[in-house]
Amino acid sequence: MDIDVTGARILISKPEWGGFMLTETVVVTWCVMAVLIGVCFVLTRNLQVHPQTKRQVIAEQLVGAIQNLVRTTMGERFLSTWYVPFIGALFALSAGCSLSSMVGAYAPTSDLSTVLGWALLVFVLITFNKLRSNGPLGYLKSYTEPIPIMTPFNIIGEIATPVSMAFRHFGNIASGSVITALIYGGLSALSGMVLGLLPGALGDALSHIPIFAAGIPAVLSLYFDLFSSFLQAFIFCMLTMVYVSDAAGGAE
Repeated sequence: MDIDVTGARILISKPEWGGFMLTETVVVTWCVMAVLIGVCFVLTRNLQVHPQTKRQVIAEQLVGAIQNLVRTTMGERFLSTWYVPFIGALFALSAGCSLSSMVGAYAPTSDLSTVLGWALLVFVLITFNKLRSNGPLGYLKSYTEPIPIMTPFNIIGEIATPVSMAFRHFGNIASGSVITALIYGGLSALSGMVLGLLPGALGDALSHIPIFAAGIPAVLSLYFDLFSSFLQAFIFCMLTMVYVSDAAGGAE
């Protein structure tokens, strides 16, 4: 089975199609998006002015939570823009992609290309708002502040924003998968070593059963796969809102 540089399996590779390659990252991401679209469709069917179903109550609570997050982080003026659905979609997609590992799928957020794509989109939003706030000349002038000699460092700092966002998200999710796998492998080896000390056929039989690995990796998975998934999605969205609102400081 072919593996790409990020660790995702290559499901289809067609060099004769101009280098077309379909990886597990792409398939799982589209599956997560399909699930999210399905959930949105179910929650928003037959809406009433006054909530009549638990389904609508849940939908309104979710929307209200995202609106409050945007209001407290970016300001009241951003509620009338498309940033509320954007932040909600970004959070849901990030959390959903990370949580996909709990059903045995490859987490797309363990692929650097996924989170780097999101970070580059955020970088475009940051640049757009800076241009909108300061104008083209003001934007270019900001690289020379406080003194012109700082221009190269300001450019590096600008580029570092999407890079740091991508590597932070990718590193936390990927490292969780690696740590869980290492602990499971270590406990399995420990089971074989300890139980192999038992005499006769009993030791031979039990040494192949990873008894010590039972339970502990599952407990760690609650943190790395569940808590960390929501935490990293929240951090990524918070950084997005902070950077964008700061860039739009002078916008109406």
